[in-house]
Order: sequence, then structure tokens, then C-alpha cells
Amino acid sequence: MRPGSYVCGIDAAMDVIGGKWKVLILWALNERPHRFGELRRELPGVTEKVLAAQLRELELDGIVHREAYDEVPPRVEYSLTSLGISLNEALSPLGAWGRKNILIHH
Repeated sequence: MRPGSYVCGIDAAMDVIGGKWKVLILWALNERPHRFGELRRELPGVTEKVLAAQLRELELDGIVHREAYDEVPPRVEYSLTSLGISLNEALSPLGAWGRKNILIHH
């Protein structure tokens, strides 16, 4: 995020969640922490490269926490930070709007 470079709050939020996969990653992590492979399976169509890049961006924005465990084989889990949880809460009404209106128009 680039403080001070936004026109409005929606602009700032869209910078964080923009793109096809970020809100779906947030949705998947809302239930519980996931390993990378679990996220790939839950998001059919995402490539490893794109998922890794999106997770890295969400981590840099303070939305996702990456925990690497010192085990053999290595294990990494991704979870939502408190900021990520609050972002999911903010997106919830948008999801409700989508569910309601997609049924009306399709």
C-alpha cells in the first residue's frame, strides 16, 4: 500500500485486493490457515507462479502471514492477519450483494 497516493478509500482497498485471485485467497484463508498446495487445490485455474506472487503481495500489505516451520519436509502455512480478517469482514457485504444479484440477473 502507498499511503497518501490514493484518491479515496475504495482506491486504496482495490490496490490491495485487485486482480482475480486475491479475494479468493482471502476467502479460502477465512476458515483456517492453509498450506500452498491446499490453496492451489481450492483455487482451480491459478498457476503456482501467480499464487506465489499474490501471496507475497498480500504478505507485504500485511493481509496474510506466512509461517515457515523448521521441519523435514519444510512446511509453510498462510493465515490471515488481523488486518486480513478485517478486510474479509469489509468484503462480506459485497459478497452478499453478489449472491443476491447474480441470482436475479442470471
